[in-house]
Amino acid sequence: MTPYRIISLYSGSTGNAVLIATPSTRLLIDAGKNAKALTVALGEIGMCVEDIDAIFITHDHRDHTAALPVLLKHHALPVHAVEASAQVLCMGMEECARACVHTHTPLYCEQVGNIRISSFITPHDSRFSVGYRLEIEAEDGIHTVGYATDIGYVTEDIRRALYGCESVVLESNHDREMLLTGPYPRQLKERIFSRYGHLANDDSAAFAAELAEHGLKRLMLAHLSEQNNDPALAYEEFIVALGGEDRVRIAVAAPDHPVEL
Repeated sequence: MTPYRIISLYSGSTGNAVLIATPSTRLLIDAGKNAKALTVALGEIGMCVEDIDAIFITHDHRDHTAALPVLLKHHALPVHAVEASAQVLCMGMEECARACVHTHTPLYCEQVGNIRISSFITPHDSRFSVGYRLEIEAEDGIHTVGYATDIGYVTEDIRRALYGCESVVLESNHDREMLLTGPYPRQLKERIFSRYGHLANDDSAAFAAELAEHGLKRLMLAHLSEQNNDPALAYEEFIVALGGEDRVRIAVAAPDHPVEL
């Protein structure tokens, strides 16, 4: 048993929120959908908004931030984001909500309870985008967790951040053939395929195989497109890339209910 939990509250094109929890500290990475959906999802795992110690935002797109204006109006939770993202987040927020947002340089580090969380830069077509590496202090030592979604391709910064992590939440957004033949307009397809769009199953699976050579034991597939991907298809692609089911434990995040790794 690991001394922490990773639970995707929901993940996909309509909204994203992941809980990283230890017995003493609970962090959210992103807060998409809306405050009601977030509250309901937390309730499904026996928690409430008041249990959250801090929220860390990856970027300003609404599927990662839409819950914040109402959530912060009623709950004074500290929200951490890089300055370019925070400028977008605070637009239209009431003053009490804006006061909860802590702005940072692109590369920053915060200690919250027994979790030290550090940002790294990711390629995505938002004002700015980061992933996170978490170092969790436990009685048996330090446990490392990585978080990287909404990435057009795997950069050396991402590699450096995620190598050595025992658990990773990693984007596996689309199947190339499903996206090519699917209903999206050409411009949107080009955006998703671009180096500032989203990571395809095959590229994500190949990177997971790299991570397995550098300590990866548990993997959450996240931000799957409901139109351009299939959970079973993505899972199978990773099993093939990893050389079997015994090497790395895999969970696939769902768009509408919590999934624990």
